[in-house]
Formats: sequence, C-alpha cells, structure tokens
Amino acid sequence: MEFATRAVHAGLEPDPAFGSVIPAIHQTSTFRQRGVGQYVGEFDYARSANPTRAALESALGELEGGRAVAFSSGLAAAHAVLTHVCRTGDHVVLPADLYGGTYRLVHNVLAGWGLRYELVDQTDLEALAAAVTDETRLIWVETPTNPLLNVVDVAAVIARKRNALVVVDNTFATPFNQRPLEDGADVVVHSTTKYLGGHSDVVGGAAIARDDALYEGFKFVQNAVGAVPGPFDCFLVHRGLRTLHLRMAAHAENAAAVVAALRELPGVRDVRWPGFSGMVSFGHPDAVGIAERVRLFTLAESLGGVESLIEVPQAMTHQSVEGSAAAVPADLVRLSCGIEAAADLVADLRAAIAGD
Repeated sequence: MEFATRAVHAGLEPDPAFGSVIPAIHQTSTFRQRGVGQYVGEFDYARSANPTRAALESALGELEGGRAVAFSSGLAAAHAVLTHVCRTGDHVVLPADLYGGTYRLVHNVLAGWGLRYELVDQTDLEALAAAVTDETRLIWVETPTNPLLNVVDVAAVIARKRNALVVVDNTFATPFNQRPLEDGADVVVHSTTKYLGGHSDVVGGAAIARDDALYEGFKFVQNAVGAVPGPFDCFLVHRGLRTLHLRMAAHAENAAAVVAALRELPGVRDVRWPGFSGMVSFGHPDAVGIAERVRLFTLAESLGGVESLIEVPQAMTHQSVEGSAAAVPADLVRLSCGIEAAADLVADLRAAIAGD
C-alpha cells in the first residue's frame, strides 16, 4: 500500500470488545493474571509492555520497515541504542554537525564510561572513510543534520562502514521522506516529540531495528532501564502518525516559500533547506533580534509541530556543544515552518528582519 494508506491504518485494529475504530487507551500500571504466571501475551506489568505502546511500536515499525521500540524521549532511545551496541573502549563516529543533546549524552555521560568518539563531517566521504577503522563499532548519522541541515548520503556511509553498525537519526526527515533501513542502515532513531507526534503536546522517542537481534536488545534495555512512554503519550504520537503525510507536504510547501523570500532579503546569508521537511536555517548578524521580533513564529526550542517556531541554536538547543568542534555560529537562525498560511509566515519574517 502507499505511504498515506499505511500512515492512516498502521498499528490500528478495531477494539474486539466494542468495535471502536480507535482502540482504548490502556491507562494501567499492571494486568490481572488468570493464574500465577499466566497472563495475556506479554502484558504482565506496564513497564515491560502495554497494549497502547505495542500499537504505536507496530505502527512505527511498519512505516520505517523494521521493528520498533518506544521510549520516553528521543535521547532515551539514543541512550538505549548506544548502551546496547557499545562497550567500554569502543569507537563511534558522530557527525560534526549534530543535535546538542546527542553530543552531551556521548561527551558528558558515555565518554565517562570509556566510550571513544570522533566528530566527522559526513558529507566529506573521504574524511568519513579515514575516520572509520575496523574497530569502529557504530556510525551515528543525522540527515538532515541539526542545525545546519546538511544532507548525508546514507548509502555512501554504509559503503564505507567496514564492521560498524549504521544508526540514522531520521527525526528531521521522517519516513515520509526517507527510510534508511531500506538503504541498508541497521537502526533508525526518532524523537517522536517532533514531526511524528506533530502537535507539540508529547515527548517521546523510538528506535527501529532492521534485524531481530538488535530489536530484542533494545527491548531488553527498554525494560531494564525503564525509560518508557506512558499510554497517553503513545496514543498522542500514534494519532499524529495518521496525518503525517499531509502535514509533511504542508511543512515543505511553506518552507519552500520561506526560503524563496529569505534569499531576497538584505543581510540574510547561507539559507539552507534540504528540499523537503519544514526545517530552514540561515545566518544573519541580528539573529537574536529577529528571533525576538517575530510575532507569528514562536520563540521556542523543539520543532515539527503544526505551529511555526524560531530559535537561535547557539544560545538555545546547542549550548552543550559550545567550545567543541561541533559548535554552531552565533548568527545562525533555525526555523521550523509550520502549516499556517505561507504568506503570513513570509510577512512575519520580512518585518522581523527589517527591524519592525
């Protein structure tokens, strides 16, 4: 079936008791057992499994082409992947331009347990090939990257991986635009807080594995560490998936209009947009002033909701990379273009850049 059809129906089976099209939210911490050790399916305790979470995991796996494990945040998903795959002394390759939270997790937490990492511009395939050795355990890919929106060739990374696993953060693109597992990546991770949920009302994450062994490993960490999303959070993300194809098309249409306008405005430099999704970045010497003058764009961290957001990464989402090779320019502005009328978004930016 086409993506739109799968997005609407993935993971949803009508309730067998009453026939409700949308299954009930199983807001429970535990499950009655029919006898000692006798329970339905895998549902004995809600940290280990919950029907509402299972439905979301089924949907995410279907849309990405693998087997999904849901977590309480994108960083919890990243932590589960890294701690399952890597051991003390292992070497990982990270993007030189990456989400500040991922860098903080590796540099400030996991490096303290002996994980070695290297930052590499993954658009430079020669530099990537030089960084990957036979001992490299994992290559972490963002595409588009956060916040500079560089597009990385996943297939080209895989061709240079040697013995490493390739993990792709697909948050900015979503499976509507790319499915890295189909290109041969081993794992996809998401902050489901962003485009998948789509309404800025939930925090969540997911790791989707291409093979059963990795899936079982992530499930073990999910249960052992316990960073699980609540049933209502899972319901909200699953609801968001059903309109993902419509929203992503609208986000991209608005981003295209914003990019065309920005390229004509004085003082604006280095406008970036990958050609899909709603993420746009540009440089301007008055980055902070612009972010504080907009009226329709909301000055806030995060992205991917139906409303448009604006931020200055150096002072907001990427403070943790200051002083490192992953530091971002102070004049960088990042936009998450929502699904409002494009003309209104353009007018708001024009006025803010003009100083109005």
